[in-house]
Amino acid sequence: MVFHPTRGDLPARFGPGVPAAPPIGPATLDADVYRDPARYELERERVLNRSWQLICRSDQIADPGDHHVWEGHGESVVITRREDGTLAGFHNVCQHRGARIVRESGTGARRFTCRWHNWSYDVEGNVRGVPDRPDFGKDLLTGLCAPGLDLAEWGGWVWAVLAGPGVAGSLEDWLGKEIAGDLGAFRMQDMRLAEKVEWVVDVNWKVCVDAFSEYYHAQALHEVPSTDVKDARHSTIDVFGRNGMMVVPVMGVLEELRETLDHNALATCNYVLFPTTVVNSTHLHTQVFRAVPLAVDKTRFEAWELQYVTDDEEYLDYVEMSWELYKSIVAQDVEEWTDVAAVARSSAYRRSILSERECLITHFHRVCEDMISGGDGLGLRP
Repeated sequence: MVFHPTRGDLPARFGPGVPAAPPIGPATLDADVYRDPARYELERERVLNRSWQLICRSDQIADPGDHHVWEGHGESVVITRREDGTLAGFHNVCQHRGARIVRESGTGARRFTCRWHNWSYDVEGNVRGVPDRPDFGKDLLTGLCAPGLDLAEWGGWVWAVLAGPGVAGSLEDWLGKEIAGDLGAFRMQDMRLAEKVEWVVDVNWKVCVDAFSEYYHAQALHEVPSTDVKDARHSTIDVFGRNGMMVVPVMGVLEELRETLDHNALATCNYVLFPTTVVNSTHLHTQVFRAVPLAVDKTRFEAWELQYVTDDEEYLDYVEMSWELYKSIVAQDVEEWTDVAAVARSSAYRRSILSERECLITHFHRVCEDMISGGDGLGLRP
C-alpha cells in the first residue's frame, strides 16, 4: 500500500481568502549579486556557513562509525554516527598543517588518520594521536580538536551549520512551523532514494536556486501546453521567515483542488529552504534540489528523487516513468544555464527585472542581502 499525503488539519494554502502572492511586487536585482567575487566571499562567511544546510540522507550514515564527507564553497566537513545513534561532525582539516583528514565517505570508522603525518582524530574531531608528541608544546596540544558543527536530523536528512553550534539557532526554528508542518506532511523520512544526479555548471549558485523558485519559465523552456500554464496561473505563493512556498495545481485537477483545498494531495508543493535547497513534492514523489557553491561562477547542482517505500508495482512503474520525464525537464533547466553563463559578464547585463509572481526570488535575495549586512534574514515579510 502506498502512502498518500493529505493536508489534514494543516492551514489552507489555496482557495478563498488565500492571497495569490505576498505584497512584494515587481522588483529589480543588480547583476553583480551573481558575479562579484568579493560578495561571494561575504556570502560564504555570513550566509552559507551561518545557515542550516542539507547535507545527506540519514540512512547514508545509519550505523555507528558510518561517516559522510561533504565539500562545498571552500569547506570540507565530516559527519559521523556515534555509538548512541546521535551525530557528530567536524571540519575536515588537520590541525597540524592544514591537510584534509578524510578523503571519502565510509562505514565503521573508530578513528580518522591524516595521511601526511599520521595525526589521528576520534569521531568527534578530537586530536588523539600525535607522533613524537614530546616534540610539541604541551599547551598547543591540550584539548586540540577540529572545529565542530551544529547538526540535526529532520525529514530523513542530515543538516549542518558549518559555523558551529549556536550560530543559527535550532533547525526547527530555521525551517519554521509553517514549512516544517506543510513539507512534513509528505513524510520524506519514510521515502527511499531512487536516484541522485549531479551537474557542475558555470553559473553562480543563486542562479540555480532562482530557477526552481518560479513557474514563469515553464511554457517557454519546457513547452508546457498553454492550458496547463493557464491552470498554473492560479498558483499561490507565500514567504515564511527566510523560506518560501509555491502551490501549483497539478494538471487537470484545478476544480477538484478548489473543492477540497487539499494542496498536499492535488498540487505540486514547491518549498524554497534558504539558502541552498528547493523541495518539489507531489502526492507521488519528491525531488530535492541543492546548489553547492564551488566558486563565484561555478556550482555543483544536485537532484535527489525520493519515492515511497512499497511493493505496489503499478505505483513503482508509474513513478519511475514520471521521474524519467521530470529528469529530462530538469536537464533542460541545466542546459539553459549555459546561455546564462555565456553573458554573465556582459556589459549589457546590468540587472534582472522580476515580476510580482517571481517574488520568491526577490525575497530570497533580500534575505541574502540582510545576512551579508549582519542581520539574521528575518523580519523581511512584506
